[in-house]
Amino acid sequence: MSYIVIKCGGSVLENISSSFYSNIVDIMKSGKMKPIIVHGGGPDITTLLKKLDIETRFINGIRVTSKEVLRIVEMVLSGSSNKMVVRNIIANGGEAIGLSGIDGMLLEAKQFGEHHELGFVGEVVSVKKSLLDKLLDEHVIPVISPIAIDRNGQHWNINGDTAAAAIAREINGSLCMVTNVAGVIKEGKILHFIQEVEVENMISNQIITGGMIPKVNAAIECLRSGVKEVSIINGMDENALLKLVSGEMIGTKFMEGITC
Repeated sequence: MSYIVIKCGGSVLENISSSFYSNIVDIMKSGKMKPIIVHGGGPDITTLLKKLDIETRFINGIRVTSKEVLRIVEMVLSGSSNKMVVRNIIANGGEAIGLSGIDGMLLEAKQFGEHHELGFVGEVVSVKKSLLDKLLDEHVIPVISPIAIDRNGQHWNINGDTAAAAIAREINGSLCMVTNVAGVIKEGKILHFIQEVEVENMISNQIITGGMIPKVNAAIECLRSGVKEVSIINGMDENALLKLVSGEMIGTKFMEGITC
């Protein structure tokens, strides 16, 4: 049975199609794929930071994370956002458990590259696949907030897209990024397939910008490390997940050996 990692950002979760959670449950019950969810919570984080008068800013779509920002990020991601996803899966007839990357040291991390200006932003160095398999073997869907930990007990804010990519690499699964756009857009049209070189050109020409940059970079990095298929789909579309897993032409697929 194959795995699919489903990444859904916080802005999308607020307005997701009513079919999203039932699709996840249906995928699990089909016995053909094992779903793992990684979620964000950006809008709720930003709202709470503003209420607390804590500065928030971004570099290349990644939130700069001071110690006090990290405390709020963890509170929202591993608290209200995580449990909201779990509740909705249960309400649609599935079983789910909410985890952060800290729990069971599911996601081990280190500081993100040399980008110390980002503060407590980390990158995943290992994923405990055995923990995920134990849950999935019991038909329990893992719902993961992207907060990770290192061997010294320091916790790190991980960009949700890169966390999802790291998990997909480790379990050799496909990756689906659920967004509020139909896919990668060029000249007003959806690119259903895209190559790495075209992604690089679109970023340098500022066609791909902001929060889409880490999404496409995560997709490309996932391909480089051996994941065969990465998709970006619109979570507002009814039954988008089921359409994807059934092979319908939807969103943008990043695949090895594709000629555009």
